[in-house]
Amino acid sequence: MFFHKKESIHTVNVDDANPKFAQLLLEQFGGATGELTAALQYWVQSFHCENPGIRDMLQDIAIEEFGHLEMVGKLIESHTKNVDQTEAYKSSLFAVRGMGPHFLDSQGSAWTAAYINEGGDVVRDLRANIAAEAGARQTYEALIKLAPDKGTEKTLVHLLTREISHTQMFMKALDSMGKLTDPMFGNIQPDETVDIYYNLSQNGQDQRGPWNSEPTFKYIADPMSQQS
Repeated sequence: MFFHKKESIHTVNVDDANPKFAQLLLEQFGGATGELTAALQYWVQSFHCENPGIRDMLQDIAIEEFGHLEMVGKLIESHTKNVDQTEAYKSSLFAVRGMGPHFLDSQGSAWTAAYINEGGDVVRDLRANIAAEAGARQTYEALIKLAPDKGTEKTLVHLLTREISHTQMFMKALDSMGKLTDPMFGNIQPDETVDIYYNLSQNGQDQRGPWNSEPTFKYIADPMSQQS
């Protein structure tokens, strides 16, 4: 059961309506990195999770993301209200679709469930969520740089901040299972090549780092030399 409160977690105020910017905001309403995608992704993932604490976290964050969807929707509504006679409005997607949010991204492509990344394993899903939050944070950062007024910018900074908060929660959840830095999970054991690094981009300036060095990895410059 859901209850909808009329007030937002963060107050949305727009100083100057800008329909062109509203079209960019659609990216976080009906786009791949948007709040609808995140809300549905985390909500569905929660039903795959046996750990009651992590399940509760996923559902809490999912519901918060629905709240974020409402905030983005209010931003879009405010940026398109009472400006339908302006040239900026007439040159945007809203000229055809009408004011307010729509299940479209900034280029006019319709939202699709293909954006949702869930796979039935909590470790796999939490890692996908970290990537999803990173994508959303990057989009918000781009929008903040283009924000036409301080009220809009403040709301976008709040939304960006919560992406970072959620990332921390997902990382802590992985850490609680000992899977934050452990790449292996599931029931299939890897073969003997699991700790081998193949140097397949040889250019005379090969770089070394913890990703291809002992004790974690055995560095092999010529994979053909390993064939029997």
